[in-house]
Amino acid sequence: MMYVQVSAGFVVLLVGAELLVRGAVAVARGLGVSPLVVGMTVVAFGTSAPELVVGMKAALAGAPGLALGNVIGSNIANVLLVLGGAGLVKALVISGRALRMDAAVLVVGSMLFAGLSWRGDIGLGSGMVLLAVFLAFLAYTYWRETRPAAAGARRQVGEERPMESTAGSLWIGGTVLAVGIAGVVYGAELLVEGSVAMARAIGISEEVIGLTLIAIGTSLPELVTSIVAAVRGHVGVALGNVVGSNLFNVLGIVGAVAVVSPLAVSDQFRAFDLWVMLGATLLLAYCLLGHRRLGRGAAAAMLGAYGAYVAVQGYGVDALISRLG
Repeated sequence: MMYVQVSAGFVVLLVGAELLVRGAVAVARGLGVSPLVVGMTVVAFGTSAPELVVGMKAALAGAPGLALGNVIGSNIANVLLVLGGAGLVKALVISGRALRMDAAVLVVGSMLFAGLSWRGDIGLGSGMVLLAVFLAFLAYTYWRETRPAAAGARRQVGEERPMESTAGSLWIGGTVLAVGIAGVVYGAELLVEGSVAMARAIGISEEVIGLTLIAIGTSLPELVTSIVAAVRGHVGVALGNVVGSNLFNVLGIVGAVAVVSPLAVSDQFRAFDLWVMLGATLLLAYCLLGHRRLGRGAAAAMLGAYGAYVAVQGYGVDALISRLG
């Protein structure tokens, strides 16, 4: 039964996330929001909704390792798997300054999250700090969008043509958005219940389940969205989706979950996984700040690095450290 729950949860979650993204983009387009900001906010929030709901469900179910593992694993997957997959399909040419500040905020936010995590737990106070930084980032994004120079900045990120809307009106978009939210919530509930049961039945820690199986599953919306955006020439949306999703994860999602329920940080997270997440974040910032072209060779290397990370999780981080030591 637990395998059926996990499989059904993935399917419902992905369908719900797809509807959520399509509805959110339609609403944003109807309100006249630019493709870049759609990628940084609406699409990023939509594709991060599975992480949010899974995190909340896991924390309330008494599985904090699953909640934190999902966030950390998703941020690693978003850079190495999602951007690697998008770059393998079509080379991403990074230019302009539109995402430079966002990359800097992502680095600072990730380091803040890591610093709070290394204390051993993320409680109410830490959660409120993360949420405050996240809300400040949203306010800054809105302010930047309303500046006269915003149009020029949007043209610098490689938008070859305007994003297509998949719904004809705000009413249709709102309906699709509501159905997508319902699907994400129900799918996340099935996924968490089945995953926790699976971890306990076969003796795999909740942390590893969250870092690999759940992280990959909840990152699939980002993967599909970024690949489609890259193929259609919307480089800004593909990059903004990853940057925005990672910011939502470490600031908005962890902050919101920690306010509801304190999150204990395991030794494995502090000794290994947080370092990998920070390394992936710095790699992304290096590409964005240095105008680096992400070609197929670099994309393949990123996918190989992600495969190695998953292999280490399968082998066991503690076992690997002991063997190397």
